[in-house]
Amino acid sequence: MSVYIVSSAALSASRQTRWFTVASMNTLFIGQVIGIIPIAALLLFLLAKLVSRHRPSPMQDGRGHAVLITGCDSGFGHQLARCLNHKGFVVFAGCLYPEGIGAQSLVRQTSSNLIILKLDVTKEEDVQQAKKTVQDNLPEKGPWAVVNNAGITDWSEIEWSTFQDFHNMVDINLFGCIRTSIAFLPLVRAAKGRMLYVSSIFSFFNCPNMGAYSVSKRGLEAFADCLRVEMASFGVKVSIIQPGNFGQATNIIRMKSGLDIWEKLDDERKQTFNRQYIEMASEYFLSTCKAGFKDTAVVIDAMMHAVMSGQPKYRYLLVSALDRFFFQLHPLLPTVFTDAVFSLSSMYVKRKEMLYAK
Repeated sequence: MSVYIVSSAALSASRQTRWFTVASMNTLFIGQVIGIIPIAALLLFLLAKLVSRHRPSPMQDGRGHAVLITGCDSGFGHQLARCLNHKGFVVFAGCLYPEGIGAQSLVRQTSSNLIILKLDVTKEEDVQQAKKTVQDNLPEKGPWAVVNNAGITDWSEIEWSTFQDFHNMVDINLFGCIRTSIAFLPLVRAAKGRMLYVSSIFSFFNCPNMGAYSVSKRGLEAFADCLRVEMASFGVKVSIIQPGNFGQATNIIRMKSGLDIWEKLDDERKQTFNRQYIEMASEYFLSTCKAGFKDTAVVIDAMMHAVMSGQPKYRYLLVSALDRFFFQLHPLLPTVFTDAVFSLSSMYVKRKEMLYAK
């Protein structure tokens, strides 16, 4: 009996010794890990410094370089052409109406290094003629960037639209960019330059009344994303500009009344969407546009950075601070939540009540 008691006590002591040994080893291991953290942080800091030394420095000016910008009659393209010309770039400003007010004001307000091109991005012959003009007038360092800015916008519920409405939107906003990009990529690739694409928050934010516009911009971003991966091997940087509500600053919004929409509808749709709702939707949309940015400065700054920075961003989301929080959270939310956002608006609550109403 006593032998059993002694053996049990010995076993208990052995277990305690083993526990202390394991605890000591764990403590030693934790101490080693804690000791490694400062060393790792120091190594990461030194690595970051080393990488920053080899990071390309931003361009001080554009002397000797050329930039092509589409859609320079007004808006972002018009302002960017002036800024890049001021920085010393030879700017080829593509305008739909080269004799129009916008194009001629560029001629008056810039140096001789700005060349107006007649450029309708929906016409292959215009694009090819623009390419020939650019090649014949290149400065010593050649083409540096193509800014695909030309675009249109419109608002309309999908059932208020026709196939031709979608076709016109896509032909300019998407196919126009593709047509221009394919023509000028060999020049930009040789210079290891930049390709910029002006998209929109509506490329990822599914807003009622913006169906055709969203289709064109979502397609544009898919094209630009694929191009970025392909061009990385050649040292070409591709950036996407995503402006928010700049309708008032650019006058890009097509002005139309509820009556304009109503008169396009056939009898069946007039029975579905009553006139009062269409008038209310028109007023709501236009008032929303007026609540946006009053000038283009933040977009132009982003475009200048994408053209001249040593490390341009892949995407430039240009919205208010509050909207930025929402749009960065947006892709992480379930669809049921993102769709429900519109139920917070009194206008969309009334929409359901007014459908089919006389």
